Amino acid sequence: MKNISIAARLWLPVGVLATVVALIVAAQALRIRGQLDAMRSAQEGQQSKFELALRWRGLTEANAARTVAGLVAADDSVTAALKPAVDTTTATISDLQRAIEKQADSAEERGALATIGQKRSDYIALRNDINKLKTAGNGAAAQDELKTRLQPAIGDYLAAQQAFVDLQKQRSDALRAQVTADRMGTIWTISFAMAGIVALLAFSTWRIVLAIRPALAELARLAERIGDGDLANEVDTSRGDEIGRVQQALAAMQGSLARIVGQVRAASESIQTASSEIAVGNQDLSQRTEQTASNLQQTASSMSAITTTVRQSADSAATANQLASNAAQVAQRGGAAVAQVVATMDEINTSSKKIGDIIGVIDGIAFQTNILALNAAVEAARAGEQGRGFAVVAGEVRSLAQRSAEAAREIKALIGNSVGKVEAGTQQVEAAGRTMDEIVASVGRVNDIIGEIRASTGEQSEGITTVNAAVGQLDQMTQQNAALVEESAAAAESLREQAQRLASLVGNFRLQAGGGLAAVAARAPAPGAAPAPPTPSPAAAARAPAARPAARPAAAAARPAAARPASGANGSKAPAPKHAAAPAAPLPSSAPAQPSAVVGDGDWATF
Repeated sequence: MKNISIAARLWLPVGVLATVVALIVAAQALRIRGQLDAMRSAQEGQQSKFELALRWRGLTEANAARTVAGLVAADDSVTAALKPAVDTTTATISDLQRAIEKQADSAEERGALATIGQKRSDYIALRNDINKLKTAGNGAAAQDELKTRLQPAIGDYLAAQQAFVDLQKQRSDALRAQVTADRMGTIWTISFAMAGIVALLAFSTWRIVLAIRPALAELARLAERIGDGDLANEVDTSRGDEIGRVQQALAAMQGSLARIVGQVRAASESIQTASSEIAVGNQDLSQRTEQTASNLQQTASSMSAITTTVRQSADSAATANQLASNAAQVAQRGGAAVAQVVATMDEINTSSKKIGDIIGVIDGIAFQTNILALNAAVEAARAGEQGRGFAVVAGEVRSLAQRSAEAAREIKALIGNSVGKVEAGTQQVEAAGRTMDEIVASVGRVNDIIGEIRASTGEQSEGITTVNAAVGQLDQMTQQNAALVEESAAAAESLREQAQRLASLVGNFRLQAGGGLAAVAARAPAPGAAPAPPTPSPAAAARAPAARPAARPAAAAARPAAARPASGANGSKAPAPKHAAAPAAPLPSSAPAQPSAVVGDGDWATF
């Protein structure tokens, strides 16, 4: 029965019962037609006999009246005048009697006709005898015979005819009663047949409902479980009817949803791991930027001391040798500081490039997530009404992926700008180093050419002013780098929260225990070949513990400023840095994910 279609189940009993109804109606119609023909023929014959009997009785009464009138009349002319009518009526009565006798079809009718014939013979014999007496002139004897014998014979004759008329009337009434009984029998037969057909139809409908209702209830429960996120249901696809086709479609839809959810879950875990790595890198970069700001403040303080020394040497030529010696020492310290700044800027440049690579990895992951979300939306659209809830989830995933890609592009642009500024600062620091070398050489020649001190002091003052401005610009760029690091940390934290939200959304779905997430992810098609992961630097390798803290942006007052070294000659304290990194928040431990293929802005434009 499972392989018979629902339409066939519904139409088969209806067709069978319709055929039975047609056969019953045809049989009853033929039966009624035969009964009607038979009854019509019987009624016509009975009606003919009844009419003949009535006419026979009427003619007999009329003829008897004529006979009595002719016999009673004293005038023979009256008798002679009535005799032709009596003879004609007698002949007609004889014809009617013979016709009725031919139509007699029962013993009762034949017996009644025999009685009537006998009574008529007696009546005719008495009538002839009395006519003879009257013709012979024996009127008194004729009158006496008329009263004593003929009139009783006429009464008996008419009574026998009336009995025959009553018999015909009874037979007509019986025939009508039989027709009515046959009609009611046919009606009851059709009624009982229709009642049986209705009962059979109700029984077959009940059986069909019992066969279909459990399957429909199972389909409803399966759809509810899929709507609740359970994608590990066992679906029976052995049926061959319409319900079986719906079960096969639900099974295919469940498999497609399971594959898509597995792919999205794997992508969300990769995003979580990458965002954690970015947070750790931002924390390290924040620490190095803070250290660079401190070094720049030391350099600015040293340059202020050099400026003061040069001005004092111009005002006091008497102490030129001592000041030149001090200036040489200060210049040497400044050269060392500048060299340290150059090294620090190189490290900043290297870190900025590394951040750019990480942002590229995030961009690629966002692109893959967007592709998976698009595939999920397409599959949900194919699923129709059952996939509407998942289409909303796929749209949310796609929106999150696009926001992640946008944040990655903004961070990439900021890092690129920062790299350019760091390279410019490096060139300026190198120029400052060369200037410091010139200052050291000039101070060495002071002892030999003391007379040129006043002339060269102005040039030194201008050079130191230029160096001081360059150091100020470098300090400003360093502060900007610190702000960018905080923004990068905030973006990384937002990316991590979005990845957690994505993981929470796909975590509502329950996949089959046999396959697991790894099997589903292994079946997912890769959008492109991923390049080999970059070799981490020694510092990054040293920062790869099992659990890593993620950098979070916060106000500079969240933690105390680092101690700054004092200035040289005037003993003024160096100003505090404008930005400071907030303390890191712990993040759940996770193994670092293999970086995905880096996708540039051009790929997003094409998509």
